Amino acid sequence: MDLAGHDKLRDTIIPEEAHMTQQQQSVVTPERFASGMTWEQYLGQIKRNRERFEYNYDGTIVTDEDVEAFRSLAARADGPAKVLALGEDWCPDVFRGLPVMARIAEVAGMELRIFPRDDNLDIMKEFLNQGEHQSIPVFVFYTEDHRYIAHWIERPAKANAELGEMQAMFEGKEQEERRAAYREFQQGPVWASWRQEAVRELRKLLQEKCG
Repeated sequence: MDLAGHDKLRDTIIPEEAHMTQQQQSVVTPERFASGMTWEQYLGQIKRNRERFEYNYDGTIVTDEDVEAFRSLAARADGPAKVLALGEDWCPDVFRGLPVMARIAEVAGMELRIFPRDDNLDIMKEFLNQGEHQSIPVFVFYTEDHRYIAHWIERPAKANAELGEMQAMFEGKEQEERRAAYREFQQGPVWASWRQEAVRELRKLLQEKCG
């Protein structure tokens, strides 16, 4: 999602039944998954916002309790040993959310592979938001033997609920003023809380799906 996209908010709660594709029909084969970029490779090739990716990576807090929980989950036979990420480097939800996923994968020992959405629309088609929107980032979790577990889309519910407050600070401002205000917002406490809420939501999702 880009700055203009905040003018059209939508619900991003993803019902489980929205993911209709059976794993044996997925275009994400083990070989396709392995062809994705690592976090380091992704950072090395992005054309925009590298400093924002790095800022959000450095700012993500994964507590000792989180580390233990994610490691325990990833170590299970039915746990999230692998995670696929779809994103684009221009998107604020991606340069905030993907670094969070990179930190989690790092501490948990998950294999993270990253794919640009626009070059992989066949993958995106399997994980559309409400079966319609190409929302990013998308994180898709698999077991070591590549069985689908769950996926997460775009941003935490807390961020959706608070986007209206962010829009209010743009009212009456010229475009350059809006850009400056948005940049400042991305370094503030609300933005940071969205990162931490993503950690909480991802942990809760995986604990629910893995029992």
